[in-house]
Amino acid sequence: MAFTMRPQGLQPSLQHTHIQTSSVRKTRVMAPSLAKNNFHTVVQSADRARFHKSVRSRESVKPIRATAEVAEQAAPPDLPLRIGHGFDLHRMEPDLPFIIGGVNIPHDRGCAAHSDGDVMYHCIVDAILGALGLPDIGQIFPDNDPKWKGASSDIFMKEAIRLMKERGYRVGNMDCTVILQRPKFSPHKDAIKANLVELMEAPAEVLNIKAKTHEKVDSIGEGRSVACHTVILLMKN
Repeated sequence: MAFTMRPQGLQPSLQHTHIQTSSVRKTRVMAPSLAKNNFHTVVQSADRARFHKSVRSRESVKPIRATAEVAEQAAPPDLPLRIGHGFDLHRMEPDLPFIIGGVNIPHDRGCAAHSDGDVMYHCIVDAILGALGLPDIGQIFPDNDPKWKGASSDIFMKEAIRLMKERGYRVGNMDCTVILQRPKFSPHKDAIKANLVELMEAPAEVLNIKAKTHEKVDSIGEGRSVACHTVILLMKN
């Protein structure tokens, strides 16, 4: 809205005030003192409108915070399917056991870790916990807790499966990829698969495991570390 104060017009004591809107143009004739007072009234009204809009904008944040707090306390949604992704990487050092999928693989070095350093089991556990919307393996089994020093990682697997079953889910299917330069993974694949079938209480046909080299690139390709990726689908019972 625009205001234009013009000089005296038809009557010596009056002046025209033009009020411009987007669709209507009106001319009002009023005394100069009234025009001045009207102008200040409109400005004050606009200021009040801006103030109330600002207050409403600030107040509108409160329900969002309250909703978030309620959501944190509410029970998790009863989803028919849940998908989780896990990743783990361990540094490799000489004179340590090299355990993958519960199998001790002969090698000149193994994973440096607080537990037994089973990169596959750790990765699968994180995938299951992620699918369930739970804290990761490092929060449930902290690496500064002496209780888990040197622990066998099938303990972590059993707990993840217990949490899965407790919430009414089962394994739909899983795809797991170990990334290592050496030693060869394939000779141990069947033994690892058998361990997973038993621990995860799932048929072998839905548990896929494979290995890739890293083409001698970075720490994995140079044999100084090993990594694993897992994607898992959980289905409601």
